[in-house]
Amino acid sequence: MFRRTIRWQHCKIIIATSLVWFLIDVILIMYYTDCSSSSCKPGGERPEPGVGGRVVELGAAKKSEKSGGFLEKLLPSGLLRYSATGPGENGIAVIIPDSKKDEMKDLFKVNQFNLMASNMIALNRTLKDHRIEGCKKKEYPHDLPTVSVIIVFHSEATSTLMRTIHSVINRSPHSSLKEIILVDDYSEKEHLGKKLERTVAELPTSTRVLRMPKRSGLIRARLTGADEALGDVLLFLDAHCEVTTGWMEPLLARIKEDRKAVVCPIIDVISDETFEYVPASDMTWGGFNWKLNFRWYPVAKRENARRHNDRTMPLRSPTMAGGLFAIEKNYFNEIGRYDPGMDIWGGENLEMSFRVWMCGGSIEIITCSRVGHVFRKTTPYTFPGGTGNIINHNNARLAAVWMDEWKDFYFKVNPGARRMDAGDLTERKELRTKLQCKSFRWYLENIYPESMMPLDYYSLGEVSQSSPLVLRPSNLQAYSCLLRCGLFNDVLVASLLWLLVVDLSIGALNVSVFS
Repeated sequence: MFRRTIRWQHCKIIIATSLVWFLIDVILIMYYTDCSSSSCKPGGERPEPGVGGRVVELGAAKKSEKSGGFLEKLLPSGLLRYSATGPGENGIAVIIPDSKKDEMKDLFKVNQFNLMASNMIALNRTLKDHRIEGCKKKEYPHDLPTVSVIIVFHSEATSTLMRTIHSVINRSPHSSLKEIILVDDYSEKEHLGKKLERTVAELPTSTRVLRMPKRSGLIRARLTGADEALGDVLLFLDAHCEVTTGWMEPLLARIKEDRKAVVCPIIDVISDETFEYVPASDMTWGGFNWKLNFRWYPVAKRENARRHNDRTMPLRSPTMAGGLFAIEKNYFNEIGRYDPGMDIWGGENLEMSFRVWMCGGSIEIITCSRVGHVFRKTTPYTFPGGTGNIINHNNARLAAVWMDEWKDFYFKVNPGARRMDAGDLTERKELRTKLQCKSFRWYLENIYPESMMPLDYYSLGEVSQSSPLVLRPSNLQAYSCLLRCGLFNDVLVASLLWLLVVDLSIGALNVSVFS
């Protein structure tokens, strides 16, 4: 009897041990089966040299994102974590070895960013989640509107263009991402022709390429994309971006809540030299200076108070950068789309910002949405007529239609714009009347009271030092006051535009003051 008991105990131990090893084998098989997804496959195909980084199988990645592997379904969400390796993973900087620095510099000239580094990085590289904790806890409706992502490109590098597309597909809810529309603004590169069309035809999300018949510029190319879009929402991106985890849901949720909200993500920086992903501050908003140049400024205290210092709430911005934003398609058409009389690029972001605010909508930065963008120091492209003339023409239209009496202020500060032919403004002025838009004074008083634009002034002139000023300790104090101070309506103010020219070779200083 005693021996039978011992034998039975041995049998139970053997059976239990066998079951444990069987379960371990099953788990290992399921783990490596699930690794067909992009989240755990750091390798993958290598494209042709100079075309781009390695590609993880997007079809498998999308299927995994949609349904998940068996092991992912079985275990709690987030328990399985896969680590990717390779250049640029997790958004870290790519360091080029000294032996390849000369080749890197030559490639840099092609697109004005480090093309060698971009080509080394996987087309769907991993990125850290830089959202603040409050954003990670937010939940969004399941019935979000559908979206058409519109990307305009001109002679773009394949690696940056495809990385933009892959990040959108991998990190967007499949139920909302209806399509991606690529608008080719008359590119001259062979790799952006039929080969691109064949590549995008194999993607798991409907992606098509539209071709402009001639170099038309960002504005008209985006209008072409908008005309072809099938989604409820138009979401415009540049061709050298990388979207991050949870980027799309907060944008669409805000539009679902208020169809007149024109929403922008926080635009993070992707270094043009190393492709390092650098998160931007969520405490800046868009403004402009006296020459109508878009600028980032610290968020006003009154806006933080309106948000009750909740950094996850939408931030009402006076203007938007214009490269990355989402807008309901019907509202885009109702509010006047882009001004078709503007050329190529420049000023369209301020024109839309003024129009949306003055005509009943809002411009908002959705701080729970982050998109990286490659910021270049110079553009690699030329523009018909020259960049300066194009921007002056566009700003002249903007000022004449939307700035009321402040257009005279702008033209005094920027006489080059006054000399430009702004074209026929009849339709845009009729649009403003039809939409019953408010005045530019209302905009300055209610939306952007922090603006440099003076609400009231008697005259606008120039004060200059007629002869060279030699910088000596005896006159530095007086001229530092001149540089800081001015009078509007007999009130001393400090926010004036100063044009300062210093000739260091002779120590001369010429100062022009608009007051």
